[in-house]
Parts: sequence; structure tokens; C-alpha cells
Amino acid sequence: QTKTGIALLYDEVSENAYDIRLKLTKEVLTIQKQDVVCVSGSDHSANHRTVTLRRQPVGGLGLSIKGGAEHKVPVVISKIFKDQAAEQTGMLFIGDAIIQVNGINVESATHEEVVHLLRNAGDEVTITVQYLREAPSFLKLPLGSPGPSSDHSSGASSPLFDSGLHLNGNSTNTAPSSPSSPIANEPKYEKRWLDTLSVPLSMARISRYKTGTDKLRSNAFEVLALDGVSTGILQFYTAQESADWLRAVSTNISDLTLQNMKMANKCCSPSEQVIHMGWVNERLEGTDSSQLYKFKFLALKGSSFYIFSTPPVSTLDWVRAEKIYNLCEVLFKIHKLWLADDYWLQANLYLGIHQDFDLEDQRPYCFSVMAGHGKSHYFNVELGSELAMWEKSFQRAIFLEVQRTGSKTYMCSWQGDTLCFTVDFALGFTCFDSKTKNVLWRFKFSQLKGSSDDGKTKVKLLFQNLDTKQIETKELEFQDLTAVLHCIHSFIAAKVASVDPVFIDSQSIARKYMYSN
Repeated sequence: QTKTGIALLYDEVSENAYDIRLKLTKEVLTIQKQDVVCVSGSDHSANHRTVTLRRQPVGGLGLSIKGGAEHKVPVVISKIFKDQAAEQTGMLFIGDAIIQVNGINVESATHEEVVHLLRNAGDEVTITVQYLREAPSFLKLPLGSPGPSSDHSSGASSPLFDSGLHLNGNSTNTAPSSPSSPIANEPKYEKRWLDTLSVPLSMARISRYKTGTDKLRSNAFEVLALDGVSTGILQFYTAQESADWLRAVSTNISDLTLQNMKMANKCCSPSEQVIHMGWVNERLEGTDSSQLYKFKFLALKGSSFYIFSTPPVSTLDWVRAEKIYNLCEVLFKIHKLWLADDYWLQANLYLGIHQDFDLEDQRPYCFSVMAGHGKSHYFNVELGSELAMWEKSFQRAIFLEVQRTGSKTYMCSWQGDTLCFTVDFALGFTCFDSKTKNVLWRFKFSQLKGSSDDGKTKVKLLFQNLDTKQIETKELEFQDLTAVLHCIHSFIAAKVASVDPVFIDSQSIARKYMYSN
């Protein structure tokens, strides 16, 4: 199914916007611009057309013009009147820039100069035109045929004056002249939407932010292909149109990512399957108030969480990740959601570990991933649906890894002795002597009633004795305490999910947002 629509292409340098047509298929987003093409006859270039108009006693030249050098745009034809001289030639179109009048170049002439020339050019006026493919939207030219009947540009007033040349100029001939009709073998022209840029959507990414800032573009976004080719800034007339197009493009990118995952998974063993992957923005560490973000490509595959600067295309690329973390030892945390309009929900999940983040930035849909040795990454995605997908995928990937691994053992010390601490999916917690392998104590997950740590290496685990109902405190010291705490969290969450999957779903903040919206 192909989606088409009219939008504007915004040029940040000139600060002008141009009418374009978008065509979206499952795999490609194409930008089309209007141009005049020769459909029959000898002239195939259609770049410059020279047309002779015979001024009529009623209706004059039958056209209006807009623009001029004082507005930094050429003079263009803004109206063509039905059944009058300009229309009868079949060679002139709204949006044609006037290059010459009776052999005089007017490319850098003002509006008034061109009006004067055309009005005083006699009964036969020869004009050379070239279609202005990038007519700034401030000219408010009607798109005309072929275009949608709900014409965005028509009806809106333009800051530029429309000079009508359908009124009689200084005509000396009072007898009706023969109409300016096309001669049989003359070339025939049509205005058409032509493809100017096609952006493949496989592994493409979307950006709604002004470069290097936290400022959301108003009703606009940019699509960047895997090879870096950009659509430029696509601007829409309403927030609704912008949201519809954003969703449509995003959905097609997601569908193609899913196809790529399925292809990759055919070559992977069941324990190395890709659960989810996609583009995010990562906030750079130590950035100033402008909060710089950089595109990163994340993947959840097998036992690991990967961070790439560019997507992995071949199997060799997986070892070239910038960062690789074990899934049992990471903590996923949602920071921010955007609820209808400008109402923010600060959704901080305090899942056993609390780490303060500076949430001063203006971006909605943020999450962080915390790993061992206190490392953390702060990410932002473009849509609420993407945030919900990452939350669900992290849960699934972590739960699968816990069940696959079964248990994790860490070296620790207690009262000067070197011990081993095991977190086991079936048995819970076990502590044993590293040399003799003698079990010192064992508790089920359900017996863990609380914990406290010094934020460095030491942790106190509070267990309830099943017989005496008394709380027993076990104090241990680990080299990488964060990784151990994350691992305990992962195993307990996976245990709860295996017993009561509905409870885990009910804790999903992002999915609650999706349903409420």
C-alpha cells in the first residue's frame, strides 16, 4: 500500500520551504517535485520554453505574475485564466519563472520592471520561461493539476502582490486577434510530479530535533538512510498530518527491521537470537546545558546488550560493537514519558536501586540502562510506541537469559574469608566456601525481605528464617557490587514473571501509556 501527500521541504540555509509530494511504500520514501515535461514533439529538455502570446482585446495576456528580485525570487506566473491567451498556448504553467521578455533578460528584474515590460510589449509578446521547481512557499502558488483537490496553498494570502496581465495593455490593434493556439507539430507539455530523491527505509532513522539541540521541530521531521542520505526537513501543514506521516514512516522502518532480524536469526543458534534492535539517541556524558545527543544503534541478542555507532550488517559486525554488556547484569529504567500535549509524567522506577539522573532536558520518551561498575547510558527515542517496545524487549531478553543461564556465581568476601555467592533460578541464594565448597547458608527468593548497601562494595541482605521468623542479616563484599545487585533484580523479576506474568505486565509504565493514549 502506497501513501502519498503534499508537504513542504524546508531549507535551513535560505529559511524557505518548497512544495513537495511524498510517496511512501513499504521500503522507500520518495520525494517528488513538480516540473514541466515535454510529452510529445521534439523538445525533450523542457528546461526553457519560448512562447509567443498574442494579446487579446478582452483578457490581455491571460495571466498574473508574482515575485521579483526585491523578494530574492524570480518573477513567476501565479495565475493562468481559463480560455485566454496564456492557457491557449498549452505551453505555460503556474510556477513558470519568466527568463526573457521579447529577448530582454529579466532574471534579476524587479516585479514592477517585468510588469512594465509585459504591459508595453505590443500585441505579440515572446516570453522564455523555465519551471521553478523550488518555488518558496511564501509565493503561495496553487499547486494546480496534478495535485490534490484539497489544495494547501490556495486561499492563503501571500505577502507578495499579484499583478494581473489579463487586463488590456497598450494594445494598438483593436480587431480581435486570432487566439494563441498551439500548432499541430509543436511540442506538448504537462506539469507532473517527478521523483527527485528516494530514501531506502531499511535501517533508516528519524529525527524530530533541530541539530545539536533539544528543540523539537514544529510539525516536522527528517528521515536519514543507512548511508546518511537525508530527505531534508519535511514540514507538514498540521500537527495531525505530521503525526500521521511520522507514524507511517516509523511503522515501515520497524517492519523492515523485523524482517532484518528474522533473516539474521536464521543464521543464529536458538541461544543467540536477536530479540530487538533499532536506532536511539544517546545523551553524551559531560555535555553542557545544550544536551548533545548522538545516534546509536542498540541490539538485544542472545546473552548480551550491544551498543553500535552503525547497525551490524554482517555477522562479523557483532564483535565491533562499542559496548557489550551481559543482560543479567543490566537494569533498564524508564525516565520520562510525554502524556497528551505538554503534560509530563516523571516515571522513575525505583527497582531496588536508585540512581539520580539530571532530567532537565526537553526530550520525552527517555530510558536508561545501568550496567556493572556504575556505568550508565541515557537514551531517548522518537515515539512512545518505541519506548514501550524497548521496555518489553529488555524484559523478555533478560528473562530468557536468566532461564538459559540458570545461575550466576560471584566471588565475594565475608569476615576475611573468600566465598562464593550464587544466584540460582530454582534454588534462590547460596553462599559457600570457595575452597571446601561447604554451603554456609541458603535462602529462597521469597525469604529476601530487604537489602542495603554502601554504594561501593558492601551489601547487607536481610533474610527471614522460615522456622523462627527472625530476620537474619548477611553482609558480603563484592568487587562489582552493581553487577551483583542488577543480577539479583533480574533473577527475582524473571522468577515473578514465570509465576505471575500478569503482574509484570501491570508494572509496565510505557504500555500503560500506550493503552491510555
